[in-house]
Amino acid sequence: MASLNVGNLGEYLREQRRNAQLSLRQLADAAGVSNPYLSQIERGLRKPSAEVLQQVAKALRISAETLYVRAGILDAERDRDDVETRAVILADPSLNEGQKQVLLQVYESFRKENGFGAEADVEVGAEDGTAADVGAGADGAASIPGSGPQQTAG
Repeated sequence: MASLNVGNLGEYLREQRRNAQLSLRQLADAAGVSNPYLSQIERGLRKPSAEVLQQVAKALRISAETLYVRAGILDAERDRDDVETRAVILADPSLNEGQKQVLLQVYESFRKENGFGAEADVEVGAEDGTAADVGAGADGAASIPGSGPQQTAG
């Protein structure tokens, strides 16, 4: 098998795994992926999805954004404010995973509306389906179930 061009993702993951003092098998179990699959990622033979990278990042307790950049999912030159905003949302311990995903989707919809569309769709759908409940009203404002009535100019 030829090595894929995924930057230095595999080397970086191996280094982070060793720094965390985890075996390949321990990390695979913690991330919910198979041991052979994780081994192939580390050797540069497989390009993981954003969802798998997010699971691995969570297991290693590192930023998923960093892994996205190293895997080529996000451009390293991408707007730093956008990356920082996403990282802060994802790191907020007061929000559950579903709320984080909804907030990221609302944020991205406003960016697209203002002409700053994402180069890559890196959001992972919420397991509880919350993210699917976000919609935009006729005025472009996001409506989130349970957020109360929307105020409109009259």
